[in-house]
Amino acid sequence: MIDLHSHSSASDGIFSPKEAAEYAIGKKLKVWALTDHDTVDGLYEAAKTCAQSESQIIFLPGIEINVRWPSGEFHLLGMGLRRYSQDLKDLVADLTEYRRNRNQEIVDKMNLDGIEVTLEEIEGLFAESQIGRPHFASYLMKIGKVKHRQEAFDRFLGKGRPYYATHEGADLDVAVEAIRSAGGVPVLAHPLSLYVSWGKMDETIEKIKNHGVQGLEAWHPAARINEGFKLEQLAKKLGMFVTAGSDFHGKGVRADRHLGKTSGDRKIEDRFYFEELLPHLGDFDWRETEWCKSNA
Repeated sequence: MIDLHSHSSASDGIFSPKEAAEYAIGKKLKVWALTDHDTVDGLYEAAKTCAQSESQIIFLPGIEINVRWPSGEFHLLGMGLRRYSQDLKDLVADLTEYRRNRNQEIVDKMNLDGIEVTLEEIEGLFAESQIGRPHFASYLMKIGKVKHRQEAFDRFLGKGRPYYATHEGADLDVAVEAIRSAGGVPVLAHPLSLYVSWGKMDETIEKIKNHGVQGLEAWHPAARINEGFKLEQLAKKLGMFVTAGSDFHGKGVRADRHLGKTSGDRKIEDRFYFEELLPHLGDFDWRETEWCKSNA
């Protein structure tokens, strides 16, 4: 059992990178990827934890990048990062600025609605995190505005709701090049979040592929089992390899997100790493990546 998509508190997960790694080790995963949103901050601690464990786990350093697209945005996974290249540093810096501007817009809308809080106060509550809407949801729970995170999105933070602000993403070509410069491989995350009809799915994913995206995350908890098979067939038709992930953010955060499992609560098969992704990573050795060697 493996998992090629998960998050820590370096972005919007609830486990610290160390705790996330320990959880993956405890679940006896053969391969575990940490793919935090728009940051690599958690990779050092996660790599150290895996390297110091007695398990045989393979740690896959990654990132999940928010990308601009005509229909709005989509997420791009960078898998098997070997180094923190200058191109990736520049991209992360830009994305951090975009995210902070968006967060200020959310705060301004909350202020107009009578909630007196500053962005600095929000950031102070989540010092280790790349702040995003889930953190605002946690804050709304803290002040008693909502009872649970999903209510915060349904009433205030979701698209079309009072506190929603658009998220500016990276240019796709820039994101692909940044991933490659770091020694990684670009993979389209949870393609159903493109929100295009099945009739337009082929041409949409083909356009994205033509920008240099090599893989497709066909298996994700947001997809039904039949949709996972359909996306896998589409990937093969387009000449893309297939990955699978849980998009795990921590125990109890989402009822449908369990580490090592994907669509329909199916265990993630080893083949998605060893047969699909690994051939595209070449001579990849996670212990030789910057994230691991920096702890030596």
